[in-house]
Amino acid sequence: MQHSQEEIARFTTLYTLSLIPLRVVLASMTWVIYDYFSTLEDEVRYIWSQNRCLGKISYLFIRYYTILLLVFDVIQIHTMSKPSVATRALCVAMDPTVRIVGAVSLWAIEVVMQIRVYALFNCSRKVAIFNGVLFGMSVAAFLGLLMRNTMVRAQVIDSVASDLPLYGCPPINGGVAWAIWLPAVIATSFELVIFGFVLYKSTRSLTFTLRLKKRWSLMDIIIQDNMLYYIGITAVLLFNAVMASGAYTLIPWFSYGPFHAAMGMMTTRMLMHVRKAAVKSVVFADSGDANTAESSYFEAPRFVVPETVETSSLHSVSSAGGSSTIVSTATVSSSNWHDVDLERNAGAT
Repeated sequence: MQHSQEEIARFTTLYTLSLIPLRVVLASMTWVIYDYFSTLEDEVRYIWSQNRCLGKISYLFIRYYTILLLVFDVIQIHTMSKPSVATRALCVAMDPTVRIVGAVSLWAIEVVMQIRVYALFNCSRKVAIFNGVLFGMSVAAFLGLLMRNTMVRAQVIDSVASDLPLYGCPPINGGVAWAIWLPAVIATSFELVIFGFVLYKSTRSLTFTLRLKKRWSLMDIIIQDNMLYYIGITAVLLFNAVMASGAYTLIPWFSYGPFHAAMGMMTTRMLMHVRKAAVKSVVFADSGDANTAESSYFEAPRFVVPETVETSSLHSVSSAGGSSTIVSTATVSSSNWHDVDLERNAGAT
């Protein structure tokens, strides 16, 4: 069968573009595995030692779902590149599947961030309802546009590569560009709304902290991490939207591998940073944490001496008329809280 120069050029372009996801997805999985082993020691120390709670479950789900998601991406992309496996019907069915499994990760992360914003605003019910409504709208819009995109996916592929001997699923993301753009735009808008909440809260908190010349508290660390996260995730979402739309030729189709990896690693590192700061913090409260080696804002230590306390000591004085006991009081000042074995001190007195 003879092909024109235009068809040969189009075939060469599509074939070259189809090789990019095969390599990028392997790099993404390697990135995730490297991050896993580089932070495994901290995970064992700070996460595994916790009793079951929402924070621990969220961390472990996002952490290991990200790894499984990248394994799925690698298997799916490399399997679908084989001509004996990939068919036009399978290519059409695989496109929404990949988007759904990736959306589960994004939705789980957004729920975690909603809970953090809810906590930052003193458990405000209005903030929770507002963010919940926006989140529900973004999910509904995503599912509706995904159905629309799936219905016309076969037509988009046939209009570009039906007469070309391409192996596997061609990396085509044009056609109904609006249906691919809008889910990411809605998700980005939702992230920007939450980022506005965090930015407002951080401005007030930072102003108050600087005015009192206090050191950064655990809440300040949470706000700072949230700001960095929202900047990072918004940049990733915008890049992903441009890539998926196919509107900008300088950004080819990389697959969703880098997007899945970046989301998971940013979120788990943010959660780990807060957990480590909490363990080392001087703010203590009860949480049922099994980690007794270090103090946490989730757990009150057994023996704590604050910055300024009064301690009393008993001294026995013998005299000719008998013996008497004198109680002396002293003020102990320190720059930090200290763990003190009060039982040992009591035995010594």
